[in-house]
Parts: sequence; structure tokens; C-alpha cells
Amino acid sequence: MSDEDLPEPDRIAGAPHPRETAHLIGQSRAEDEFLRVYNAGRLHHAWLISGPRGTGKATLAWRIARFLLATPAADGGPSLFGDAPPKPGSLHIDPEHPVARRIAAKSEPALYHITRTPSPTTGKMRDQIAVDDVRNLAHFLQLSAADGGRRVVIVDVVDEMNTAASNALLKMLEEPPARTTLLLIAHQPSRLLPTIRSRCRELRLGALSPEDLTKALAQAEIEFGGDTAALAELAGGSVGEAIRLTQSGGLELYGDLVGLFASLPKMDRSRALRLADGAVQRGSSERLDLLLWLVDLVMARLARSGALGRAPAVEGAKGEAAMLMRLAPNAASARHWAQAAEEIGARARHGRAVNLDPAALILDMFIKIQQTAES
Repeated sequence: MSDEDLPEPDRIAGAPHPRETAHLIGQSRAEDEFLRVYNAGRLHHAWLISGPRGTGKATLAWRIARFLLATPAADGGPSLFGDAPPKPGSLHIDPEHPVARRIAAKSEPALYHITRTPSPTTGKMRDQIAVDDVRNLAHFLQLSAADGGRRVVIVDVVDEMNTAASNALLKMLEEPPARTTLLLIAHQPSRLLPTIRSRCRELRLGALSPEDLTKALAQAEIEFGGDTAALAELAGGSVGEAIRLTQSGGLELYGDLVGLFASLPKMDRSRALRLADGAVQRGSSERLDLLLWLVDLVMARLARSGALGRAPAVEGAKGEAAMLMRLAPNAASARHWAQAAEEIGARARHGRAVNLDPAALILDMFIKIQQTAES
């Protein structure tokens, strides 16, 4: 199988790969911070790029990689040949620049990309980054050291490393290679070894506003003519989740769930059966996962509304605010829904892990939701 045929676990289905994304939208603060450090001549050897999924972390990493490999002078400091060149005012590199073209073609020799890979025995994509993926990095560093140029390593995502891979990476961070910058992408930095975090400088990305989310969807050539504010609310400001919702009918499904919860404590059985049928049809595993995620989201919003004593300022679907405040009017009910969400989530994860019949899984979930509303 050629590199072109290999699946890319760091690509959002239906969207360009981060290496192909021209602009980073809504994260100017993180870009400015990196550029400030670079221009001050204090480029750190390892950067932890953290934040919620789908907010542009990988796009920023690839943007930094292009910048570092295409920008002359030593780490923003004085040139070896006299006066320092003008300090760059942006991380942007022309797509026609040779470095940018080589990166787009996956042929840049000074860049090493670590992500999950298929198992050599089963051929299936592994759910973790294996130690061999990290050990191969040492070979890359040895081979590319002779030219004296800058090198960049991108790890996407570092919190998917198994224990052996994490320890192998830690050894490299403890003895950083010369003129090498490691860009570590993390969805959940708290899962990392504290010693890894302590050796990195962190760039934290936040959720996108509805306006920035609209721009990001347009850049990804995702057409969406619905309620952008509701989309941004449910997606948590994540472009990745927004793409998932728009391409899978997620907003419509969330509206159906709001209607189902609004029928509680006497659940609308016909609506529940329609939701179950749509999620258990043959080949609809992604639909089932989406339904489970959205149910968890409804319950989280119930718990939050009860705890705060008010519904979110933006509705995820028509009639949501009234439903939330009726089912979760106070802190006691908030705790009740939070506990139920934890139990339902654990049962759903167990059911998926042991390949429980999807119909039974969904019915069990809806029964528990009705019991929670009745109590």
C-alpha cells in the first residue's frame, strides 16, 4: 500500500487535511504568541499545542512547520552575515514556496509527522500511537542532521501515545536534538506525563465564535445554510464537530432529541422508536455514535442549566430552553441528571465495547432517561 492509499487518522472526513489548509481562523492570539517568541530569538525546542478538538491545533502546527522551514536566519536572531533580516510579521508562507509545495506533496525531508498507523499484523488502524512510530523518529533525526538545517516534528495527537511511546518521546525531550522543533498536538493535555508537559511551552487554542466558525466552514468548502449560532453552540466552537454535525444531519437529530426529552416524563414512544431505527440500520455505526454523543450533550446541558438556574443563551434547537428549565429547574435536579448522564455514558461505552445489540443499547438508554425524569 502506497502512502497515498494509507488512511489519515488526523483528517476530518469531508474536509481538507490540516497540511492543505491555507489559513488559521480565530486563533490569532496563539499565532502572535509564537511569532513574538520567535522574533525575540527564544524559540523553544518543544511546543504543546492544546485545546478542544477541531479548533485548529493541527492547522497551526502545519502552519508553524511551513514557517520554520521556509524562513531564513537563526531562530529569529541575527544573521551570520551581518545585520538581522526584517522580523517576520506573520506565519504565512506563500503556497508556491518550495517548502510549502513539498509539504503539501508530503515530500519535505526536514519534516517528520507522527500519527496513528495501521497495525502491521491486522492492517487496521491502531487506536494508539505505538512506540515504533516514535523510535523511527530517531532514525530521521540521524539521517537529516548532516545538512545543518532546521527540522520540524509534528505529533498528532500526543495524548494518543501508549506508555512506551510516551517514554520514548520523553527521552528525546530530555536531550533535544539541535535545531529541531517538536510540535505536540494535544486534545487532553492532562493525560500526558507531567514530565512531558514540563518540557514544553504551551500554546492554548480556544473555541471559535459563530462568525469564525462560518469562515472556517467556508474555507473547508462545507456548505451550511442553517442556524450558525445553534451549530456553533452544539459544536462547542469546534470546526471538526461542526463539520460532523452538518454532514450527518446532526442538527436535525438534536432537534428530534429535544422533542423526545420535551415529552418526558411520559416518553413519546413513536419518536423514540424512530430515533432507534435510524441509528441501528445496517452500516450506520457512525449514526449510532452520533446519537449517543448528542444524548450525552442534551443531558450535560440539562445538568448545566439546573446548576446555573438558567438555560443557555443560545438554543441548540427550537424549544430547547423551555425543555431544559422544566426538566432541570434547580441544583438538585442538575445533580440528578449529571449522575444519570454518567451512568448512561458508562453503560453505552461498555455496550459498544462488547458489541451489544444497538437496538438493546438504545432502548436501555431511553428507559434510564425516562426513569430519571420520573424520579
